[in-house]
Amino acid sequence: MTRRVLLLLFAVLLLGGVGTTAVLNASANAGQREHQQAGGPAVRNGNLTLRPPSGRELVFRNMTWGPYRDDLVTVPADRPDAPRTASGVKCLRFYAASGTGVCLQAEHGTLGDSYQAVILDAGLRELHRFPLAGIPTRARVSPDGRLAAWTVFVGGDSYAGTNFSTRTSIVDTRTWKLDDNLETFTIIKDGHPYRASDINVWGVTFADDDRFYATVATGGQTYLVQGSLSARTLTTLHQNVECPSLSPDGTRIAYKKRVPGASPDAPWRLYVLDLRTMTETATAEHRNIDDQAVWSDDSTLVYALPGNYGTDLWTVPADGTGAARLLTKAALAPAYLQAN
Repeated sequence: MTRRVLLLLFAVLLLGGVGTTAVLNASANAGQREHQQAGGPAVRNGNLTLRPPSGRELVFRNMTWGPYRDDLVTVPADRPDAPRTASGVKCLRFYAASGTGVCLQAEHGTLGDSYQAVILDAGLRELHRFPLAGIPTRARVSPDGRLAAWTVFVGGDSYAGTNFSTRTSIVDTRTWKLDDNLETFTIIKDGHPYRASDINVWGVTFADDDRFYATVATGGQTYLVQGSLSARTLTTLHQNVECPSLSPDGTRIAYKKRVPGASPDAPWRLYVLDLRTMTETATAEHRNIDDQAVWSDDSTLVYALPGNYGTDLWTVPADGTGAARLLTKAALAPAYLQAN
């Protein structure tokens, strides 16, 4: 079986089995019975909030087979292998910050699957939902919780090749103003307005203000762009950057980079870009990374790799030192939650 076929099967596994019937069924949280799922991490029912009462928590999509598969679950950030608290909310992709969550979910119908972006409050109650034009792949929330972004595949199902099309949207959760397609923004490339028919935008990461960063692909190349919502512009900063993730202190971008000599079906390695000097640093993770990494703090990255249950979460220092290590098994789409 070819590596490309394996990647496609992996994508199908990640997208399967999530319906909307239980997605917002928070009433299922009663009780504290612990359940061991097919030999995987222990999971128990409980109350999940995006504003933990104390300490710091890690929330992610639970990938273990069993009744809690695809649930959002939480664990203490300093004890990632502790028993997981399940929410009853199921997502394909998820992210949260400052009490706002974005949950990308599937609805399985007789005429095929459809997809939704659901904005959640701190208690995981639905605030608003938006229909999606394709298969969910990336999600982010701004540090202040005001903005949410998502990317979907509207053609193709893998970033590895060139035969795919994406759509990326940003919504203001105060006004519900939706920028449905960032491809309509003005692109400034090498200091000049740029137009092309092959533009794709994906992988938003937010700064603390009007700015955000994303990937723009055109002409067979990918670029890190700095976006402005008010000016509706995307300005190129650096080449060969995909799925950027801004550090908490706003000084560095973690991203996947295509490296020479790698397999066309597994072309990426995890790098960090200093935004002041534009210096690139390769991390100590030498495997193929097809994920938008998350910063657990200003010095450490978290990302998904294939595992026995679909995906596991791994971690590596951002400065190129150390070694990659397993953070927790059977997990995807992590976000860190901080007490008020």
